[in-house]
Amino acid sequence: MATITTPRLTLSPFEPADWPFFLRLRESPEIMRYMAAIAAEKETRRLFAARLTAPHTFVIRAQDDDTPLGDIGLQISAKYPEEADIGYTVIAAAQGRGIASEALQAVCEYAFIRVGVKAVNAYVLADNGGSVRVLEKAGFVRTQVLEQAYEINGVRYDDWVYRLEYGAA
Repeated sequence: MATITTPRLTLSPFEPADWPFFLRLRESPEIMRYMAAIAAEKETRRLFAARLTAPHTFVIRAQDDDTPLGDIGLQISAKYPEEADIGYTVIAAAQGRGIASEALQAVCEYAFIRVGVKAVNAYVLADNGGSVRVLEKAGFVRTQVLEQAYEINGVRYDDWVYRLEYGAA
């Protein structure tokens, strides 16, 4: 599996030692408010096990520090293999420092150049202004609004669909 480096970051595959970080991230109400209800630890372990074997998922770290700052990954479409969905999370203490933007740009370049993907899609809740800014700054264009399409803890949210096509950034 690949490791990606940027001027400030190292994006490396998940390792078993990343479990405590992953659990803290997935148990954080501040982080999960835009993603999903906080799952039982058993379900989080299942998700983590999938991350360990997924070919295009990465832990985000600063180049000079092994402390995880977030995660980012691609899911290649089974039906349309030239498309991928992307998702990312950055711990609260690292938000607002351009880390998500730098990681997103690097993984999109990796998707286009090394994986052969022609388009990357992202889904973001309309209420998640920080992530909307990250996507738009990276050149993603909103292509669809899915009204009241996503539910977290019994509350329905609009889900915005963004897309970046190869050569558009």
